[in-house]
Amino acid sequence: MAIDQIPIGKFSFITRLSIKALRYYDEKGILTPKAKDNFTGYRYYTGDQIADGIKIKTLTGLGFTLDETLEIMQTDLNGDYKTIEKLIDKKLTVTKEEIKRLENLSVMLRKGRNEMMKMTLTEPVIKETQPLRVISKREKGSYGKTIGKLIGELMQCLYSPENQRNFVKMVGPIMTIYHDQEFKDEDADIEVAVPISGKITAVDPKIEIKNIPTLKVVSLIHKGSYETISQAYAKLDDYVRNHDLKYSGPIMDVYLNDPNKVDKDDILTEVQAQIK
Repeated sequence: MAIDQIPIGKFSFITRLSIKALRYYDEKGILTPKAKDNFTGYRYYTGDQIADGIKIKTLTGLGFTLDETLEIMQTDLNGDYKTIEKLIDKKLTVTKEEIKRLENLSVMLRKGRNEMMKMTLTEPVIKETQPLRVISKREKGSYGKTIGKLIGELMQCLYSPENQRNFVKMVGPIMTIYHDQEFKDEDADIEVAVPISGKITAVDPKIEIKNIPTLKVVSLIHKGSYETISQAYAKLDDYVRNHDLKYSGPIMDVYLNDPNKVDKDDILTEVQAQIK
């Protein structure tokens, strides 16, 4: 074997990229072994590919998506350093926002369970939501049955083999968007959305991939079963009316924990009303 023929296991050890990831990069033409043994037909990586492997490992480890990583590497080759700086600044802004969110969460958790629940279950608050990239599906039907059905179909899409090979991840709580202006026992216009990251493929033509922008909302966290959530809607509507606010979009439920893993009295749902 020539000196500049590096087996995949050795290359994996040097770059700290798993063999599974390397094979995926090879399949997608992102990082393909350059050398080939004419006698055995085996393919090998070469020494000059180590730098690319380390760059991919470093950039993805910093939170860049694979598409962003490839864009940075390509613009680096082209000498377009201004574009690289813009991509880095964008990632830095997102990272700072996440650090701030986690610091606030840490403060709440340190206060202990009783104080934390007292804080989050008191009065409605006005806030701005984070922009989200989601997969969503919209249908008409009864609330419980339709919401459960849509969640199942979106999860099936998210965890399909192809999307998992593309490292698609769920990056936030599931939400339901109610598009009607009134309560309906049947034929309610319901949309379920799941925040995601990664390059996703949706086989179902009714599943939409879209961006939800920053929204100004009145927010209230409800603790308890979904059967009692009308209490939260009533309190939130009272706040909107008493503060001379105007609705600007549909009501949304954001599911903060899994109802299958907690007692029904401990279910946490954030109710959001979009306002002008």
